[in-house]
Amino acid sequence: MLRLLIAVGAILVVGSPLLAERPNIIMIVADDHAPWAFGAAGHPDARTPNMDRLCREGARLTNCFVATPVCSASRAALMTSRYPTETGITDYLSPERMPDLGLDPALPVWPRLLSAAGYRTALIGKWHLGETDRCHPTKFGYDLFTGFRHGGMTSQNPLVEIDGTEQRVAGWTPDILTDHALQFLEENGDGRPFCLSLHFWAPHANAHKIDNDRTWLPLSAADFGRFRDLDPQVPQPDFPDLDIPRVKRMTREYLGAIASVDRNIGRVLQALDDRKLAANTIVIYTSDHGYNLGHHGIWHKGNGRWILKNNRGARPNLWDHSLRTPTIIRWPGQIQPGTVIDRCVTFLDWFPTILEMAGMARPKDITLRGRSFLPLLQGKKTNWDDDVFVQYRMWDWNQNAADLRAFRTPRWKLVRDFHNAGQDELYYLANDPKELNNLTDSVDPQVMAVKAKLNDRLQKAMQAIGDTTK
Repeated sequence: MLRLLIAVGAILVVGSPLLAERPNIIMIVADDHAPWAFGAAGHPDARTPNMDRLCREGARLTNCFVATPVCSASRAALMTSRYPTETGITDYLSPERMPDLGLDPALPVWPRLLSAAGYRTALIGKWHLGETDRCHPTKFGYDLFTGFRHGGMTSQNPLVEIDGTEQRVAGWTPDILTDHALQFLEENGDGRPFCLSLHFWAPHANAHKIDNDRTWLPLSAADFGRFRDLDPQVPQPDFPDLDIPRVKRMTREYLGAIASVDRNIGRVLQALDDRKLAANTIVIYTSDHGYNLGHHGIWHKGNGRWILKNNRGARPNLWDHSLRTPTIIRWPGQIQPGTVIDRCVTFLDWFPTILEMAGMARPKDITLRGRSFLPLLQGKKTNWDDDVFVQYRMWDWNQNAADLRAFRTPRWKLVRDFHNAGQDELYYLANDPKELNNLTDSVDPQVMAVKAKLNDRLQKAMQAIGDTTK
């Protein structure tokens, strides 16, 4: 106990506020929410009044990137501020193929540090970082866990672990998770700061299928009614052989699933207002990665699949639509309402940022790959590097076992596949932000020079963390 108290004291900032004055933190993480698929981002068909409200009352980050564009690997990076090859989770966890693999409890994680510093902590919803008791969320600093350890779920009548026992709960999954989140808020309004992680399953497609195809249905009438007869926008309607009816059907369902998340965000915001907690509560909204629905002729994320009339095969990728997430942060009194931040941040930055928000110093004996972006949120001048390094090493049994790395600057982006020859990509983002024109085979001397320079920087980024290819 003495050692724990010494450790806690070491991570508190000198002159920082007393425990009772520290901000509450609610971090809402959706699953598969694309950065283009909400109102404030300009999508004409999305209906997200509560996300849009958070943007008006806080900051929207337009260039927040994940470390890997699939569930488990991204969530591990968020928790640890370490790259996927460092955590050993480089792809999504499959309980059928790897039942014992999960996040190493010995790795430092920010919920554990917050708990040690006096925060009440809870995770409500999706974990997907290991199903064994050794990898249970309570081993990582969460005082309370209600949700599901695995990744595959359903939009209705889910199996939920409550008080250590898994049970079937009747109702819509986002509503059920929010019910438990609101119960946590009700029970923790005594002035002691809390950190609530609310991880929705939506807008991930259901594990089950309808008519032998993936679906987001069933959805409640409140969420799907306005989209049922919608003729939605198709991002690249001229893509060769694009299955437009399928894109439109999926888009309708997908937007309905996003609406279910948004409606429940509204319930959380209302609870904060009712309990007079909003003024001292940081509300964060993001997703574990981005998403494609017709973009580049695929649907899904980093382990994408073609959505063509004659092809539903695999298309692993590191396109920005897979890497970029919707990211919104509201902190009254600290973040100017209506702020839009275009600087590049990554999921590796959440660990040090949340610590600084909580008035805690960055531990000197812990390796963190990220940096705090709180100065950006507060409008302070700071030296900031907008370059981004990304990994995606697929398991050998997944799709074509791609071993992808990308190095991205605000102007250029290089993608390498070290396992499959001839799959490299190079984009001039300054003129081609949608990544439609692959320049990797260009013989233009200037382009070749840029490619060589980016490859050198990519190799140095890999060497800095001991990242080796297959």
